[in-house]
Amino acid sequence: QVQLVESGGGLVQAGGSLRLSCAASGSFVGINAMAWFRQAPGKQRELVAVINSGGRTDYADSVKGRFTISRDNAKNSVYLQSNSLKPEDTAVYYCNAEVVTRDYDRLAYWGKGTLVTVSS
Repeated sequence: QVQLVESGGGLVQAGGSLRLSCAASGSFVGINAMAWFRQAPGKQRELVAVINSGGRTDYADSVKGRFTISRDNAKNSVYLQSNSLKPEDTAVYYCNAEVVTRDYDRLAYWGKGTLVTVSS
């Protein structure tokens, strides 16, 4: 019913930048919060950044000052501008969204992830 598709991952050298994108499609009324999570090998999945429907944001301490989350409600999309990347940022990044479905349920959906690799 709802699909989230991430793009923008890839290989980048330390100190470089990437812009991740996630677009939601399918049958739904609206989207509440949208977020980016990441998971490194052998690590727990962690919240990187979140943005609510009004544009308020929050970030993990490890990315504050380097990453910026934004959204375009007209495009049902969320973005993550990642600057000054470090090898520790290497992970699969997942898009998450709480959507309001056509039957007015609130459901969380996940994208399949996009790999970010930061070389030293």
